[in-house]
Amino acid sequence: MKKHFFKRSAVLLSIILSIETGCAGNSGNRQTQQAFTDYTDQVFRSEIAASTLNMHYTLAHPENYGINEYTVTYGKISQNSEEETSIILENWKKKLGEFKKKELTVSQQMTYDIMIDYIENELTASGTDDCEEILRPSTGFQSQLPVLLAEYTFYDERDIQDYLKLISYTPDFFRQIIEVEKKKSQQGLFMADFAAEDIVKQCNNFTQDPEHNYLLSTFDSRIGEMSGKLSSEQAEAYKVQNRQLVLEQLIPAYEYMAQEITALKGSGTNSGGLCGLPGGKEYYRSLVRDVTGSDLSVEEMQRQTELKRDQDMKDLTKLAAENADLSEKCSNYQLSTEDPELILEDLQQKMKKDFPAAPDVGYTVKSVHPSLEEYTAPAFYLTPPIDDISQNCIYINQSKGDQKLKLYTTIAHEGFPGHLYQNVMERSSGLSAIRSLFGSSGYAEGWATYVEMQSFYYADVDPKIAAYLQKNQSALLSLYATADMGIHYDGWTLRDAVDFFGGYQITNKRVIKEIYQLIIEEPAHYLKYYIGYLEFLNLKKYAMKKYGDEFSNYKFHESLMKMGAAPFSILKKYLPEYWEE
Repeated sequence: MKKHFFKRSAVLLSIILSIETGCAGNSGNRQTQQAFTDYTDQVFRSEIAASTLNMHYTLAHPENYGINEYTVTYGKISQNSEEETSIILENWKKKLGEFKKKELTVSQQMTYDIMIDYIENELTASGTDDCEEILRPSTGFQSQLPVLLAEYTFYDERDIQDYLKLISYTPDFFRQIIEVEKKKSQQGLFMADFAAEDIVKQCNNFTQDPEHNYLLSTFDSRIGEMSGKLSSEQAEAYKVQNRQLVLEQLIPAYEYMAQEITALKGSGTNSGGLCGLPGGKEYYRSLVRDVTGSDLSVEEMQRQTELKRDQDMKDLTKLAAENADLSEKCSNYQLSTEDPELILEDLQQKMKKDFPAAPDVGYTVKSVHPSLEEYTAPAFYLTPPIDDISQNCIYINQSKGDQKLKLYTTIAHEGFPGHLYQNVMERSSGLSAIRSLFGSSGYAEGWATYVEMQSFYYADVDPKIAAYLQKNQSALLSLYATADMGIHYDGWTLRDAVDFFGGYQITNKRVIKEIYQLIIEEPAHYLKYYIGYLEFLNLKKYAMKKYGDEFSNYKFHESLMKMGAAPFSILKKYLPEYWEE
């Protein structure tokens, strides 16, 4: 789960590590290297302080990065800052052009390429942001904010004060969001009615039973953990203040949003994919590039998705033909445990032959609060600050009912060797702080999907069962990816979606309608999983061909963890540098 919502100066904030290090064999020019580090650190400080929520989840101790004075804010809404964004990006590009790239360390050269790639893609996409949607059922601001507030760690008293200020600023920020939605309504760009209904329902779920809202109990618990840092009088005063702000500011803000979205309902002119909006197809192209981190065109993604699905379907047919009782076995097998903690321990043991050992870090497994269950994934991982990788939390959504191998692979996706592993490994590899500003969902979710597919074979089940269920999962994800591109790029109607899924024996029209509407509400959502997964497979094929007998899964994964998140074309470019370390 990401901890960011908006573009500020065109930067999507994700999460990675701090001290710049170079690769062996490149001494370069020390003066140039130091100047580059100084510049990128400056950019990092400026950008990360633009949103207090992002800064807090990125840095446990901002003072150690030279950030002592800052304004508490949620940041800016991108639709209002396009001209400012373009100016800042052009300035970045000009400044980067002053450095002699060959004099930088390999790590710095990679950072340079990542920044240039980002700048050029954002400048190319300029003018398409009118189609961007701030409010989405799963990944929108209103959806993620309650969890991020509930998990907002208090390292010191200033964090408490910042947290309370953020809550007090929520009504005004929600008003800004509604102003954007009103402008979209006037332009005919407002969301479909079913999307508006989902947002309203979500807001209403959060505001039910205010006196028992979980942001009251979670705050009190965190204050209780501040023993020795606060007097009993201070602790009690903060509890009273939080209660007042939640009941009088935050909950009314969600009620206001529900009312305003209800009032705007019916003003949208498009109930289909993005290509039905003015400039929507162009926006979808840029969104897909941004979300996936892939240089493939949408047409190329469609072809690769279809080819991989065809192969998975052939493998499934072959497995079923060679094993007459496989279907029954896939329904009746048992795992030794469905305890998430025990599954994480098992995965860490099974993955050792394929992945380098991770630093010894702690983690907790929590349940999603009932008020958020309907609109959250079966599980998600909250990434830790780049300067404190000891904080790792996996949420399990009990309402989704995942069990047996589905639960096992879901936990692999979120934990080991998925998100948790990826984050702690990258943050232990010496990446510069600025790299935390440039990460794509396609890298993060693509990696987690890639290792999730591997985890089927770690479970203690018949290998044929593992293979059948893994191929089935891959094929299913490919269907969603094709539908995403079909709906948003090719203009599929619900009838088209019914026909498409029907071709794969998925005929429940109610379920297909739910999928269709979810894809409309969350454009490119499935692509970050599936296209990211395919790009890791492409990268692996490249490495296998290049290194032949020297290739190993262990070496491949080790190199990836050293490089950190980056567009896939840049990962391919720099893989040889890190492979040879």
